[in-house]
Amino acid sequence: MITVTINDKEIKLEKAVTVLEAARSAGITIPTLCYHEQLERYGGCRLCLVEVEKMPRLQTACTLMVADGMVVRTETEQIADVRRGILEFLLINHPLDCPYCDKAGECTLQDLVEKYGPGKGRFKEKKRKVPESLQDPVIVRNMERCIMCTRCVRMCEGPQGASAIAVINRGGHSHIEPFSGGRFDCEYCGNCVSVCPVGAIMSRLHRHSYRPWQVKEQYETVCPYCGVGCTVITQVRDDVIKRVIPKLGSSVNNGMLCSRGRFGYEFVGDNDRLTTPLIRKNGVLAEATWEEAITLVAKKLSEIKIASGSEAIAGIASPRCTNEDNYVFQKFMRAVIGSNNIDTTARTGYAGAQSFIENIFGQGATANIISGLANSDTVMVIGGDPTTVNPILGLQIRACARRGGNVLTIGDFAGLSKFSPKKLLPGKYTETILLEAIVTALREKKGLSGSNGPLESKIKDISVTAADAAAKCGVPEQQLSAFVDLLAGAATYSLVIGKEIVQSTGGSYKLLLLAAINYLANGRIYMLTEKANEQGALDMGCAPDLLPGYRPVAFPEFAKKYGAQWHAEISEKPGLNLFAMIDAAENGSLKAMYVMGENAVCNIPNSGRVEKALKNLDFLVVQDIFLTETAKLADVVLPALAWAEKGGTFTNMERRIQLVRKSVQREGLEDWKIIAEIAKNMGYGMEYVSSEGVFHEIAKVSPLYRDLTYEDIGKGENIYPYKGEPLRDVKEDIQVDTASAVASAGKLYLQIERPLFHSGTLSTRAASLRNIYPQAVARISSATAKALSLTEGDVVNVRTKAGSLSLFVAIDKDGDSSAVAISNNFERKGAFRLADYALDQVTKAPCIDAVEISIEKVTA
Repeated sequence: MITVTINDKEIKLEKAVTVLEAARSAGITIPTLCYHEQLERYGGCRLCLVEVEKMPRLQTACTLMVADGMVVRTETEQIADVRRGILEFLLINHPLDCPYCDKAGECTLQDLVEKYGPGKGRFKEKKRKVPESLQDPVIVRNMERCIMCTRCVRMCEGPQGASAIAVINRGGHSHIEPFSGGRFDCEYCGNCVSVCPVGAIMSRLHRHSYRPWQVKEQYETVCPYCGVGCTVITQVRDDVIKRVIPKLGSSVNNGMLCSRGRFGYEFVGDNDRLTTPLIRKNGVLAEATWEEAITLVAKKLSEIKIASGSEAIAGIASPRCTNEDNYVFQKFMRAVIGSNNIDTTARTGYAGAQSFIENIFGQGATANIISGLANSDTVMVIGGDPTTVNPILGLQIRACARRGGNVLTIGDFAGLSKFSPKKLLPGKYTETILLEAIVTALREKKGLSGSNGPLESKIKDISVTAADAAAKCGVPEQQLSAFVDLLAGAATYSLVIGKEIVQSTGGSYKLLLLAAINYLANGRIYMLTEKANEQGALDMGCAPDLLPGYRPVAFPEFAKKYGAQWHAEISEKPGLNLFAMIDAAENGSLKAMYVMGENAVCNIPNSGRVEKALKNLDFLVVQDIFLTETAKLADVVLPALAWAEKGGTFTNMERRIQLVRKSVQREGLEDWKIIAEIAKNMGYGMEYVSSEGVFHEIAKVSPLYRDLTYEDIGKGENIYPYKGEPLRDVKEDIQVDTASAVASAGKLYLQIERPLFHSGTLSTRAASLRNIYPQAVARISSATAKALSLTEGDVVNVRTKAGSLSLFVAIDKDGDSSAVAISNNFERKGAFRLADYALDQVTKAPCIDAVEISIEKVTA
């Protein structure tokens, strides 16, 4: 125990910390400008100077470690004089434009000058003049206000790991500038904005639109984009979200955000939001009342159920909607419609892959804490760039590298390229052979522990030498050997798996090989997930074969138990999955579909076929916040409330349950309330009065969420396995699909680009993100551009067997010369319009990795 006295207050500490941290723990404020909780100690601004007994000079509290018996004073006349002098120096060039500056009211410099002075400056020289930079669409720089604390640079180089900005010039001419010049060429995380103590670097989104003291409400909630589930704070004025900021100390993101989380909130107030129900009349969607729309939906679904049976109706739930929305939706499908035809777009990868891995290692095998990646000594990444799919998770991998850990990648991921990854770059579609070679070598080095018999029996059957791998996939034996040595020597190993592996030919076999590597290295598995509540939708039973809490619907005792809870007869017959629904709609056996919060046309591969299948339905209901590609095909469109307009819960990739809090008021109905009204009109009562009431039923019905409450979640009792009873481990034989793809020389193949700045089509409704990444492009390598005589900005037709698109060309000098990368974020311009697929026979995920593509320049 260390005892230190600060301002006559005795403080006891269990470990050595800085004087600044000790003072703050006791509620004593020491002023700082260069210090920030997320950054390494710097000691540059000198405002934190304190007196320490038996030390002849003032000491910087942010760098001085406490010692037992130390006596410190933080406020004396001498200290005040020094602080006043420092502030006077800072004001030599700092403009006195507080009435105009957006930072006024939350400016640290302003607060310190108000407390310590000086009231008047003595310097007569002219202030430094630096033109304000408005060249960037998202971030504005005013270097006249910069005090050179370097917080922004240290944030960008340190926790963010982007190294996109630096101090340029020297002395009084020093200022901060992006390496790209006027406009930023960076990850647009905005974390530099968060740490700037003055108004030097600020967001343009709310420029001159409000003052900090005019923010009347702020709400702690969860980011609506990816599966990391970052804690954010929405700041609201006049029922409009003015700003979204991160929460320091959050267990998930600890004050960090990505571009989507910080700037992507604008979709909530977009002018294209649906505000009234629409009913198709004479082939055209026309406005209708809620009563008309709900009555029509209930009537048509009832008629189809009577005429064609419950199995003729299907529902698609949403990983964008809350747990409460998804629970009520699957209950509606099972208890009111009488069908298990319920699924989500998690079926395109996450659902099947997680089920496969849990069948090997048990329930919760992928429920690992994200911050654990930073504490690993070895992290292996395959199947996607985590810094673009799940950016905050990607930062933890960068942190692992900064701490001396090994980052191993199979493939080339730009977001990790600056962190000395040990890369293996197999030839196109030869990952299987490489993984088999790694398993073989690792088994020889580590042996088998005997703790997982079914998996070990598979491992024993694998035998590929390093020489075989070198010959077939082009990875030198020496590189492979060094890679395996690092895996074998890992004490705390983590494996990160992206969707590209799951959506590849033979994906289930590759997952088996990755599971084997993880088993031999005794590691943890992380699965990248693109939507905010994919995990929660699965937990709620939005799957054709599983009830809430992962109880198999085919087990009679479970069907009866849930039926008794819901006062309905639940079918024991597993329903159609996402892809079977499209097949059934296409062949006419499926008559009606209810789509909640999902743009199925855009987010299911082979969009053209999906569109035709949905047009073949007798009745299509779409419930969404925008008139999406799917909604435009509907017979009835029901406008729902968006993420910030309702309460509920999300479950992130760690299986951490978090509260989504309502931030702004808007006329309309929550998704679960719309469904409850339709159920009521079909003769089934759902008497919920709030999302908390829905969750109360979830906690009674689902063994996974047993006895959990909103209060528990708010207190942090939200980590898997919660209070629930252990889930039954119904393990099956390990089955794999060993299909393989072969690349042909000289051919180009479709690659799904997953850009940092977009997530689904939702982010394209945020103006700032559109300004950064405005449109879909065909991204090709310099070699491909040269071979086809293409230049940046040319218009090309890209074509596959599934369809064609007209796109602008973007050239990536480090791109794959055998691939054309296209994102799936822009309506009617998405990559899934080009992607035909076959299903993996085990995971049921679409295999979209071997789609040949041609490019033809459009001439005027």
